Amino acid sequence: MPVIDLNADLGESFGRWTLGDDAALIQVISSANIACGFHAGDPSTLRRSCELAAGSGVAIGAQVAYRDLAGFGRRFIDAAPDELRDDVLYQIGALDGFARAAGSRVTYLKPHGALYHAVVRNEGQAKAVVDAVRSYDPTLAVLGQPGSLLLKHAAAVGLRSVPEAFADRQYTADGGLLSRSEPGAVLTDPARIAEQVRRLMVEQTVIADDGTEVPVVAESICVHGDTPGAVAIARTVREAITGSGGGVQAFTNPPA
Repeated sequence: MPVIDLNADLGESFGRWTLGDDAALIQVISSANIACGFHAGDPSTLRRSCELAAGSGVAIGAQVAYRDLAGFGRRFIDAAPDELRDDVLYQIGALDGFARAAGSRVTYLKPHGALYHAVVRNEGQAKAVVDAVRSYDPTLAVLGQPGSLLLKHAAAVGLRSVPEAFADRQYTADGGLLSRSEPGAVLTDPARIAEQVRRLMVEQTVIADDGTEVPVVAESICVHGDTPGAVAIARTVREAITGSGGGVQAFTNPPA
């Protein structure tokens, strides 16, 4: 039976502003990408998120981002590599402190938003993120887009590089994601999402926005926690995985 990870973004509330239903979502996923305070999240939110994940046996990942609370980390910042490395290192350490206080630890890193897309092709920023991970803990895995410079550099220095696919995003013909500024970039129809997951599981392909079939090999499938109806979408994705003969398990806890 093929086993795949199901990850989602958590901990994206801030102060009195609540985003997503983390308590419900944590019951469906196997890995939690927890915001580290730069694009979303505050210390109390980080603590609660880590406690939720630890209490549910869900793997904790540091979802690092540019310093962009106002833009939710979705605006590109042309940060110098050394500065970006230190920002990423700072975020990993902050989240890992809360994770360890909750009886768990950070086991992987995933960039968020504009940083996620930048490290696909930006050499300096991809290396900066990898340098931060390696200097903090070389046993951490790196989760990212298949074929990205981020995963290539991570693998080159001995880090575990984990490719992921998206259940709720529209792909383009080059294997990237359609910009959120374009209509149809975020998928919300359960039937369409289920079909995309089935294709990923059985055929290792997706249908791009131009109708072409694009190969996508992934060890993890992502659902965005800030999408309206995220919990229902996550349940649809999990059902599509099991309905395709697969199982759900964190990639940081492989079968024996």
